[in-house]
Amino acid sequence: MRLYRFLPVVLLFFAFQNSFAQNAPDAVIFHIRSSHTSFPDTGRANGHVYDKVLYSEAEHYHDSTVLIIAPKGLDAKKKVDVVFWFHGWRNNVDTAAVKYQLTRQFLASHLNAVLVLAETARDSPDSYGGKLENPGMFPALVTDVLNGLTSKRLISKNCVAGHILLAGHSGAYRVMARILKNGQMPVDEVILFDALYAETGNFMNWIKADGKHRFIDIYTDHGGTDDETRGMMKLLDTAQLAYVHTEERNATPKLLEDNRLVFIHSLNEHDKIIANPDNFLLFLENEPFLKKLKK
Repeated sequence: MRLYRFLPVVLLFFAFQNSFAQNAPDAVIFHIRSSHTSFPDTGRANGHVYDKVLYSEAEHYHDSTVLIIAPKGLDAKKKVDVVFWFHGWRNNVDTAAVKYQLTRQFLASHLNAVLVLAETARDSPDSYGGKLENPGMFPALVTDVLNGLTSKRLISKNCVAGHILLAGHSGAYRVMARILKNGQMPVDEVILFDALYAETGNFMNWIKADGKHRFIDIYTDHGGTDDETRGMMKLLDTAQLAYVHTEERNATPKLLEDNRLVFIHSLNEHDKIIANPDNFLLFLENEPFLKKLKK
Protein backbone atom coordinates (compact mmCIF):
# COMPACT_ATOMS: atom_id res chain seq x y z
CA MET A 1 0.00 0.00 0.00
CA ARG A 2 1.37 3.42 -0.91
CA LEU A 3 2.34 5.91 1.80
CA TYR A 4 -0.14 8.54 0.63
CA ARG A 5 -3.03 6.29 1.72
CA PHE A 6 -1.86 6.65 5.29
CA LEU A 7 -1.49 10.45 5.22
CA PRO A 8 -5.09 11.36 6.13
CA VAL A 9 -4.89 9.09 9.18
CA VAL A 10 -1.52 10.53 10.21
CA LEU A 11 -2.71 14.10 9.79
CA LEU A 12 -5.90 13.35 11.72
CA PHE A 13 -3.83 11.88 14.57
CA PHE A 14 -1.67 14.97 14.91
CA ALA A 15 -4.67 17.28 14.56
CA PHE A 16 -6.43 15.39 17.35
CA GLN A 17 -3.31 15.42 19.52
CA ASN A 18 -2.88 19.18 19.10
CA SER A 19 -6.59 19.83 19.67
CA PHE A 20 -6.55 17.80 22.87
CA ALA A 21 -3.55 19.74 24.15
CA GLN A 22 -5.32 23.03 23.51
CA ASN A 23 -8.69 22.00 25.01
CA ALA A 24 -7.91 20.66 28.48
CA PRO A 25 -11.18 20.51 30.47
CA ASP A 26 -9.62 22.07 33.55
CA ALA A 27 -8.15 25.09 31.77
CA VAL A 28 -8.97 28.07 29.59
CA ILE A 29 -6.58 27.95 26.63
CA PHE A 30 -6.44 30.63 23.97
CA HIS A 31 -4.17 32.54 21.58
CA ILE A 32 -3.57 36.26 21.23
CA ARG A 33 -1.42 38.30 18.86
CA SER A 34 1.15 40.68 20.27
CA SER A 35 3.31 43.27 18.56
CA HIS A 36 5.77 42.75 21.41
CA THR A 37 6.78 39.18 20.62
CA SER A 38 10.03 38.31 18.85
CA PHE A 39 8.86 38.72 15.28
CA PRO A 40 8.52 40.29 12.79
CA ASP A 41 11.85 42.02 13.35
CA THR A 42 14.32 43.81 11.08
CA GLY A 43 17.06 41.37 12.12
CA ARG A 44 15.34 38.64 10.11
CA ALA A 45 13.72 40.75 7.39
CA ASN A 46 15.61 38.69 4.81
CA GLY A 47 15.12 35.41 6.60
CA HIS A 48 17.94 33.30 8.02
CA VAL A 49 20.36 30.87 6.42
CA TYR A 50 21.38 27.80 8.38
CA ASP A 51 23.31 24.87 6.93
CA LYS A 52 22.83 26.36 3.45
CA VAL A 53 19.04 26.40 3.82
CA LEU A 54 17.09 29.67 3.72
CA TYR A 55 14.36 30.02 6.33
CA SER A 56 12.19 32.78 4.95
CA GLU A 57 10.80 35.74 6.85
CA ALA A 58 7.25 35.04 5.72
CA GLU A 59 7.23 31.44 6.93
CA HIS A 60 9.46 31.54 10.00
CA TYR A 61 9.80 35.14 11.24
CA HIS A 62 6.40 36.73 10.95
CA ASP A 63 4.33 34.98 13.62
CA SER A 64 3.37 37.04 16.68
CA THR A 65 1.30 34.32 18.38
CA VAL A 66 1.11 34.02 22.15
CA LEU A 67 -0.43 30.88 23.66
CA ILE A 68 -1.96 31.36 27.12
CA ILE A 69 -3.00 28.52 29.44
CA ALA A 70 -4.92 29.42 32.59
CA PRO A 71 -6.32 26.93 35.12
CA LYS A 72 -10.07 27.35 35.61
CA GLY A 73 -9.64 27.88 39.33
CA LEU A 74 -7.26 30.80 38.86
CA ASP A 75 -7.52 33.28 41.74
CA ALA A 76 -5.93 36.56 40.66
CA LYS A 77 -7.64 39.63 42.02
CA LYS A 78 -4.64 41.92 42.48
CA LYS A 79 -1.68 39.98 41.08
CA VAL A 80 -1.22 37.09 38.69
CA ASP A 81 1.92 34.95 38.60
CA VAL A 82 3.21 33.99 35.16
CA VAL A 83 5.34 31.09 33.90
CA PHE A 84 6.85 31.85 30.49
CA TRP A 85 8.07 29.00 28.28
CA PHE A 86 10.37 29.63 25.31
CA HIS A 87 10.80 26.82 22.81
CA GLY A 88 14.00 25.76 21.10
CA TRP A 89 14.93 25.11 17.49
CA ARG A 90 12.47 23.75 14.90
CA ASN A 91 9.40 24.22 17.09
CA ASN A 92 6.54 26.64 17.58
CA VAL A 93 4.33 27.41 20.56
CA ASP A 94 1.70 24.80 19.71
CA THR A 95 4.05 21.95 18.77
CA ALA A 96 6.13 22.58 21.90
CA ALA A 97 3.04 22.45 24.12
CA VAL A 98 2.15 19.08 22.62
CA LYS A 99 5.56 17.48 22.18
CA TYR A 100 6.80 18.26 25.68
CA GLN A 101 3.38 17.90 27.35
CA LEU A 102 3.71 21.36 28.84
CA THR A 103 -0.03 21.91 29.23
CA ARG A 104 -0.53 18.65 31.11
CA GLN A 105 2.48 19.13 33.37
CA PHE A 106 1.62 22.74 34.17
CA LEU A 107 -1.98 21.94 35.07
CA ALA A 108 -0.89 18.93 37.12
CA SER A 109 1.25 21.25 39.27
CA HIS A 110 -1.95 22.99 40.44
CA LEU A 111 -0.20 26.34 40.55
CA ASN A 112 -2.24 29.49 40.92
CA ALA A 113 -0.56 30.96 37.86
CA VAL A 114 -0.78 31.07 34.06
CA LEU A 115 1.51 29.46 31.50
CA VAL A 116 2.50 31.59 28.51
CA LEU A 117 4.28 30.49 25.34
CA ALA A 118 5.38 33.42 23.18
CA GLU A 119 6.43 32.62 19.63
CA THR A 120 10.07 33.11 18.69
CA ALA A 121 11.68 31.68 15.51
CA ARG A 122 8.88 29.46 14.19
CA ASP A 123 9.98 25.99 13.03
CA SER A 124 13.49 27.32 12.42
CA PRO A 125 16.98 26.35 13.65
CA ASP A 126 17.63 29.75 15.20
CA SER A 127 18.18 31.10 18.73
CA TYR A 128 17.80 34.78 17.82
CA GLY A 129 15.17 36.37 20.05
CA GLY A 130 14.15 39.18 17.74
CA LYS A 131 12.41 42.15 19.35
CA LEU A 132 12.32 40.42 22.74
CA GLU A 133 16.05 41.07 22.99
CA ASN A 134 15.33 44.82 23.07
CA PRO A 135 14.78 46.89 26.23
CA GLY A 136 11.14 47.51 27.03
CA MET A 137 9.80 44.70 24.87
CA PHE A 138 9.30 41.97 27.50
CA PRO A 139 7.41 44.27 29.91
CA ALA A 140 5.15 45.24 26.99
CA LEU A 141 4.56 41.55 26.24
CA VAL A 142 3.58 40.97 29.86
CA THR A 143 1.07 43.83 29.54
CA ASP A 144 -0.38 42.23 26.41
CA VAL A 145 -0.76 38.94 28.30
CA LEU A 146 -2.56 40.72 31.14
CA ASN A 147 -4.87 42.41 28.64
CA GLY A 148 -5.61 39.02 27.07
CA LEU A 149 -6.46 37.52 30.44
CA THR A 150 -8.66 40.52 31.25
CA SER A 151 -10.53 40.15 27.97
CA LYS A 152 -11.40 36.57 28.97
CA ARG A 153 -12.45 37.79 32.44
CA LEU A 154 -9.84 35.57 34.04
CA ILE A 155 -8.29 38.43 36.03
CA SER A 156 -9.57 41.80 37.23
CA LYS A 157 -8.90 44.98 35.24
CA ASN A 158 -6.50 46.29 37.89
CA CYS A 159 -4.55 43.04 38.20
CA VAL A 160 -0.78 43.31 37.72
CA ALA A 161 1.99 40.77 37.15
CA GLY A 162 3.25 39.05 40.27
CA HIS A 163 6.07 36.51 40.29
CA ILE A 164 7.58 35.71 36.90
CA LEU A 165 9.37 32.47 36.03
CA LEU A 166 11.24 31.90 32.76
CA ALA A 167 11.70 28.34 31.48
CA GLY A 168 12.97 27.10 28.16
CA HIS A 169 14.59 24.34 26.17
CA SER A 170 17.71 24.24 24.01
CA GLY A 171 18.03 27.38 21.86
CA ALA A 172 15.71 29.32 24.17
CA TYR A 173 18.73 30.31 26.28
CA ARG A 174 19.44 33.45 24.27
CA VAL A 175 16.08 35.21 24.48
CA MET A 176 15.86 34.35 28.18
CA ALA A 177 19.33 35.72 28.88
CA ARG A 178 18.61 38.96 27.00
CA ILE A 179 15.37 39.46 28.95
CA LEU A 180 17.37 39.11 32.17
CA LYS A 181 20.06 41.46 30.88
CA ASN A 182 17.52 44.20 30.19
CA GLY A 183 16.23 43.78 33.73
CA GLN A 184 13.08 45.83 33.31
CA MET A 185 10.72 43.19 34.64
CA PRO A 186 11.48 41.32 37.87
CA VAL A 187 12.12 37.62 37.17
CA ASP A 188 12.29 35.34 40.21
CA GLU A 189 13.33 32.06 38.63
CA VAL A 190 14.99 30.59 35.53
CA ILE A 191 14.86 26.95 34.47
CA LEU A 192 17.08 25.79 31.59
CA PHE A 193 16.41 22.43 29.96
CA ASP A 194 19.68 21.50 28.25
CA ALA A 195 19.96 25.12 27.18
CA LEU A 196 23.13 26.62 28.63
CA TYR A 197 25.05 27.09 25.39
CA ALA A 198 26.18 30.70 25.98
CA GLU A 199 25.14 34.00 27.61
CA THR A 200 26.46 32.67 30.93
CA GLY A 201 27.52 36.13 32.01
CA ASN A 202 23.95 37.40 31.82
CA PHE A 203 22.70 34.50 33.93
CA MET A 204 25.50 35.06 36.44
CA ASN A 205 24.76 38.79 36.74
CA TRP A 206 21.10 38.05 37.37
CA ILE A 207 21.96 35.47 40.05
CA LYS A 208 24.35 37.83 41.80
CA ALA A 209 21.90 40.75 41.66
CA ASP A 210 19.55 39.16 44.18
CA GLY A 211 20.23 36.47 46.75
CA LYS A 212 16.72 35.07 46.28
CA HIS A 213 16.83 34.42 42.54
CA ARG A 214 16.39 30.71 41.78
CA PHE A 215 18.24 28.97 38.93
CA ILE A 216 17.89 25.36 37.75
CA ASP A 217 19.99 23.94 34.94
CA ILE A 218 19.40 20.37 33.80
CA TYR A 219 21.90 19.22 31.18
CA THR A 220 22.87 16.12 29.20
CA ASP A 221 26.09 14.57 27.94
CA HIS A 222 25.33 15.01 24.26
CA GLY A 223 23.24 18.18 24.07
CA GLY A 224 26.27 20.44 23.77
CA THR A 225 25.76 22.18 27.11
CA ASP A 226 27.98 20.21 29.49
CA ASP A 227 31.15 22.31 29.06
CA GLU A 228 29.32 25.61 29.49
CA THR A 229 27.50 24.25 32.53
CA ARG A 230 30.72 23.18 34.21
CA GLY A 231 32.21 26.56 33.37
CA MET A 232 29.31 28.30 35.10
CA MET A 233 29.79 26.19 38.21
CA LYS A 234 33.43 27.32 38.30
CA LEU A 235 32.27 30.93 38.10
CA LEU A 236 29.96 30.32 41.04
CA ASP A 237 32.86 28.79 42.97
CA THR A 238 34.95 31.88 42.28
CA ALA A 239 32.08 34.12 43.39
CA GLN A 240 31.67 31.95 46.52
CA LEU A 241 28.03 31.29 45.76
CA ALA A 242 26.68 27.97 47.02
CA TYR A 243 25.02 25.60 44.60
CA VAL A 244 24.11 21.92 44.33
CA HIS A 245 25.29 19.63 41.55
CA THR A 246 23.47 16.31 41.42
CA GLU A 247 22.35 13.47 39.21
CA GLU A 248 18.81 13.46 37.84
CA ARG A 249 17.83 10.42 39.92
CA ASN A 250 18.76 12.36 43.07
CA ALA A 251 16.81 15.52 42.24
CA THR A 252 14.25 15.05 44.99
CA PRO A 253 11.56 17.53 46.05
CA LYS A 254 13.49 18.26 49.24
CA LEU A 255 16.68 19.02 47.32
CA LEU A 256 14.78 21.43 45.11
CA GLU A 257 13.03 23.06 48.05
CA ASP A 258 16.24 23.54 50.03
CA ASN A 259 18.51 24.97 47.32
CA ARG A 260 18.19 27.99 45.04
CA LEU A 261 21.00 27.17 42.58
CA VAL A 262 20.75 23.63 41.23
CA PHE A 263 22.63 21.87 38.43
CA ILE A 264 21.25 18.48 37.41
CA HIS A 265 23.12 16.03 35.21
CA SER A 266 20.84 13.78 33.16
CA LEU A 267 21.71 10.59 31.32
CA ASN A 268 18.60 11.12 29.22
CA GLU A 269 18.38 12.47 25.66
CA HIS A 270 18.24 16.17 24.81
CA ASP A 271 14.58 16.06 23.77
CA LYS A 272 13.36 13.83 26.60
CA ILE A 273 14.45 15.68 29.73
CA ILE A 274 11.29 17.80 29.88
CA ALA A 275 8.57 15.16 29.93
CA ASN A 276 10.32 11.79 30.23
CA PRO A 277 10.30 11.89 33.21
CA ASP A 278 8.08 14.90 34.04
CA ASN A 279 10.83 17.27 35.11
CA PHE A 280 8.84 20.40 34.24
CA LEU A 281 6.15 19.23 36.65
CA LEU A 282 8.73 18.28 39.30
CA PHE A 283 10.34 21.73 39.21
CA LEU A 284 6.99 23.55 39.26
CA GLU A 285 5.61 21.48 42.13
CA ASN A 286 8.61 22.39 44.28
CA GLU A 287 8.69 26.05 43.29
CA PRO A 288 9.10 28.45 46.25
CA PHE A 289 7.50 31.58 44.79
CA LEU A 290 4.20 30.44 43.26
CA LYS A 291 1.19 29.43 45.34
CA LYS A 292 -1.11 26.48 44.77
CA LEU A 293 -4.71 26.76 43.65
CA LYS A 294 -7.30 26.81 46.40
CA LYS A 295 -9.26 23.59 46.67
